[in-house]
Parts: sequence; structure tokens; C-alpha cells
Amino acid sequence: MFNASRNKQKEFAVIGLGRFGRAVVRTLSEKGYSVLGVDRDPAIVQYISESCTQAVVVDSTNEDSLRSLDIASFDTVVVAIGTDFESNLITAVALKALGVRRVICKALSQRQKDILLRVGADHVILPEADAGRRLGIELAAPNLLEQIAFGDSHSVLEFRAPASLTGKTLAQLDLRNHYGANVVAVRHESSVTVSPDADQVIETNDIIVVIGPTEKIAKLAELS
Repeated sequence: MFNASRNKQKEFAVIGLGRFGRAVVRTLSEKGYSVLGVDRDPAIVQYISESCTQAVVVDSTNEDSLRSLDIASFDTVVVAIGTDFESNLITAVALKALGVRRVICKALSQRQKDILLRVGADHVILPEADAGRRLGIELAAPNLLEQIAFGDSHSVLEFRAPASLTGKTLAQLDLRNHYGANVVAVRHESSVTVSPDADQVIETNDIIVVIGPTEKIAKLAELS
């Protein structure tokens, strides 16, 4: 049995090892986390077994089977079951009943997402919608490198300095007043300046990291 309490490092379980689930497993494993992969198909479990700490054949709709895995010991359980929404729903309910602290589910539609949230899922993602949204953002904001939500209304934004910002100091740009942006760091070639001074000059190809209200700072990545 997978021992989820053997160390203090965060440990994850991923239920449903289709393309999406396998991507989650491999990404977490590559980052050094312990990951338990769960699927009812022995062939899929065998296929992924070398990419995670342990992979087991279990029917996740069976609460006793989940209990046998000591599933409540995991920091987060990702339910990545694809087209079988009934199994997805039953699994999510069972996980919360067993006391799993954080359950993240995959959904294929907004209606599925709403239902999963109502039965107790902590977070639900729509992979196709999210991918489409990211593409739209990339097309609209070609300078954007990374955007990370920081609470409900704020984000951390990493973007490449557009021509309209280069050759000026941070004091001249006054990004805080114009965009609500607090500059956290500026990367120029191989050097990084954390909490740069107001006289920091932004140069071509500099990478700027800011934090601020999501809607306001997003406009920075749309500048040309």
C-alpha cells in the first residue's frame, strides 16, 4: 500500500490515467513529488507505472477500495476521469466523504463543473476551455510570458518589455499609478534585479515581473 505519511513532502494521487491524467502524473513526478496513479484499466496502469511513485488498479467508485489506499492522507487528489461523468461524480463524492482535504476534478462542460462544485469538489478545471483561453490571451498579448492568479482579484504577471516601455526609468513609466502594478523584478540578459529602484532603466528584451489587480496589469502585456 502507498504510504502517504512517510515524509513531510506534499504527495498527490491522480485518479484516471488518460492523456490528461498521465500529463499531471508525469509533471508532478518530474518536479520530484510522490504521486500515486489510479485507474481501473490494468494496461493503462502498467503503462504509467514507471512514471510515478506507484500505480494501482482500483475502481475509484468503490469507497472501500479508496479507503484501502489511505486516500485521505494525500494532500491533493486529482480526479482526471474523462468521458464517464458518473464515475467522475461518484469518485468526487467518495473522496470528500473519506476526508480528502483538496479534491480537484476535470470536467468537460460548464454544467459538469457546476455539479462537481455543488457536491464538494474544491476546484474544477475545463482543460479545453482553459487551453482556448490561454491561446486567446497569447494572441491578444504576445509579450505575456506567465500569469499566475494571486487571490481572486490580483495576479503576478511576467512579460517582455514592449518598445513603448524601453529606454525609460520606472519612475518615468509610473506603472503603479497607470496600471496598479508593483514591479517585483526586472531581468536583463543574465542578471536579475529584485525590487528595482525607481531609476531602473527598462531596456530592449528585458523581462518584467509585476503584481497588481488582474484586469489592470493584464493591459501591460498588450502594449506594443
